[in-house]
Amino acid sequence: MRYRTRVTAPAAALIGTAAALTVGGAAQATPRDGGTPGAETLGDSVFPALGNDGYRVSAYHLDLAYDATTKLVEATATLRIRATQPLSRFSLDCLGLDVHAVRVGGRTASFEQADEKLRITPARPLPDKARVTVCVEYTADPARTLPHTAWVVTPDGFAICPQPNSAHTVFPCNDHPSDKADFTFRVTVPGGLRGVANGLLCGTESLDGGRTAYTYESREPMATELVQITVGDYVVKERPGPNGLPLRDIVPTARAAALEPALALTPGLVEWIEQRLGAFPFETYGLLPCNSDSPTAFDFTGLETQTLTLYKPNFLLQEEKKIGSHMMHELVHSWFGNMVSPANWADLWLNEGHADYYGLLYRYERGWTDSLGYSTFEDRMKWTYGVGDQWRHDSGPVAAPNEVNLFDNQRYTGGVLVLYALRQVVGEDVFHAVERAFLDRYRGSSATTEDYIAVASEVSGQDLTGFLRDWLYGTRTPRMPGHPDWTVTPVSSSLATPHSRRGGHWHENSATL
Repeated sequence: MRYRTRVTAPAAALIGTAAALTVGGAAQATPRDGGTPGAETLGDSVFPALGNDGYRVSAYHLDLAYDATTKLVEATATLRIRATQPLSRFSLDCLGLDVHAVRVGGRTASFEQADEKLRITPARPLPDKARVTVCVEYTADPARTLPHTAWVVTPDGFAICPQPNSAHTVFPCNDHPSDKADFTFRVTVPGGLRGVANGLLCGTESLDGGRTAYTYESREPMATELVQITVGDYVVKERPGPNGLPLRDIVPTARAAALEPALALTPGLVEWIEQRLGAFPFETYGLLPCNSDSPTAFDFTGLETQTLTLYKPNFLLQEEKKIGSHMMHELVHSWFGNMVSPANWADLWLNEGHADYYGLLYRYERGWTDSLGYSTFEDRMKWTYGVGDQWRHDSGPVAAPNEVNLFDNQRYTGGVLVLYALRQVVGEDVFHAVERAFLDRYRGSSATTEDYIAVASEVSGQDLTGFLRDWLYGTRTPRMPGHPDWTVTPVSSSLATPHSRRGGHWHENSATL
């Protein structure tokens, strides 16, 4: 088997209620100083309140039961954490969830919900390096109005789209891509519906009242923003992919036949990108055309949740040249964004710039004209270069976004321009060597922009630090190597914001591919 697997903790091991705190398997005494509260932030430059410090999560088990009558979800989130300091208290990101009980190491813990945090005080402080299980029982209402939410309510259930900062509206977590973990899921649904999650189905259980419980396991570490859980009237369509990769699509039962032409494109897409980035990094891949096209349900086209890309069904009903490059864009996220996640949300260009880069290459190889009327990569880059100073003026440098402009064109096509400039300097072969080396080095973890710069310098044999920092952080567009005739259009006095690549729900929009 070319698709490697990992040994992960089974769901039962996470659900257990061990009474002792352990470090490397040995019982550990309470710290003499009683510890201190863990910080309620990881210091992200875009979302400074996101994430929590003082511990790291190694595994999650999410057990969700959907009630089709009340439309509520009864759930238990079980986390295995490792303290990185003596802790008197620690926090999880949590918003809009009605928490009923918390246990730490099998003991009842006190808790409070404040803003977007669930503050947990264990019965006794956690020593440094303590490994302990945390169980949170709660109820979720997918239809609850929140400042931001991952829930997508559909006529027959729900799906979720957690990116970038909303996984904690579905389950309490350390909601930052720098703290990736193993995941298992148990999704219980009424008769006639199917529960689906990331990874592979590893168990189905028939319960009383006609309910069914589906258990899934994701075999590679996953960031919270990449979790997918959906409930609805779906059929599973399986097909072989290249080199033994199993493909599975989760499709609305009533629309399965109509969606088949789009679903049948996936094997060819995978084969094309594997030739450039290497073997597909996960145990399976497929599409989830969510069972709703309502604009009030979600305002986006696609979202790269790990192993299962979420789509709006009507988008996939278009002809291949209308959807192929966007499907490639989402597939590329399996490498850039999923396998290697951003260590800080300011590093988003690594995800989106690469996804657009290969999506555009795929488009132009097939002779498809893009939304601006261009049919070659070089022509598109010349146009993008021309608006470079305007975008930097309106939206800041490529690798310096804020929360408002995080998902605009500067992170997408602006990121492509940076990669194009790098390719111009080092050449095609070295560029591809840089890509492979970066992916290999940070597989299963998170990486920064500086990490990418370091790999590019190492592999190319030349110090590219100044060159890439100018392209990524400069307020003016640098000269394009190999194209002395390319010019930058002067900045307009208007403050027009570059076209957003995502809707109000922060998700992919194919308009500019």
